[in-house]
Amino acid sequence: MTQTVLLALDTSTEFCSVALLSAAGGAASETADQGRAESQIWVRHEQTGAVSSTRLLPAIRELFDEAGLKLMDCHAIAFGSGPGSFTGLRTATGVAQGLAFGLNLPVVPVSTLLACAESARLRDPSATRVLAALDARMDEIYWADYAWDAALGEWRTLHAASLDAPERLVLPDVPFTLAGNAAAAFGTRLPAVAAARTVDGEALPHAVPLAHAALRAFRAGRTVPADQAAPEYIRDKVAQTTAERVAEKAAKAEQAARLAHNAQQGEGRQ
Repeated sequence: MTQTVLLALDTSTEFCSVALLSAAGGAASETADQGRAESQIWVRHEQTGAVSSTRLLPAIRELFDEAGLKLMDCHAIAFGSGPGSFTGLRTATGVAQGLAFGLNLPVVPVSTLLACAESARLRDPSATRVLAALDARMDEIYWADYAWDAALGEWRTLHAASLDAPERLVLPDVPFTLAGNAAAAFGTRLPAVAAARTVDGEALPHAVPLAHAALRAFRAGRTVPADQAAPEYIRDKVAQTTAERVAEKAAKAEQAARLAHNAQQGEGRQ
């Protein structure tokens, strides 16, 4: 029986998450649930904060040693492509590219929001409509809407990954699961919390659901060459340039001076 070995990496959050999946089968008629039942998986999921880059390669080596496999046994490298931490996304992308280049393997980028949806369904098979929402900081949310297609054995994207204020999420008009940490971060400011059938705050970016989603993508041919692997930032800009900071500071100083001048004039007229 055909055996597929896939390495999955995610450093989009404060966790360094690595999974090594060895799955039998691969026939087109095989369902996602059958595939999981015939697979083995080895995992490292550790809270590393901002130093995931120092832990990622050692964790990969540990998993291959534990599984009794070698890097050359791999058929593909998957990584959490985002959205998420800019530094974390670059870390996972860089390591996935480096390994794939060295081994001449295809790369499978997987949305971290899709990984949340996959996690919700792994935890609750009835979660077939999932609104995945993650805290994006800066008072905003990364979100996407997914529906599980049982006939295809795959997720359909109904609303692509977006960045919005919590009040602006477009809610499904059918019962849905709210996955991700946005509910914990925003509470009642997030209308989806009250509207959801279920809130799964534990369905977060993680290498295990990412590996399962990536395995389906790999078998369906949805891969990219290593040199085309890239993060999905969604938010294009999180910091100002030096010139922008100087200009903003000057504008604030000018505004403060104008307010002070107006106040002095007001006092003079009294």
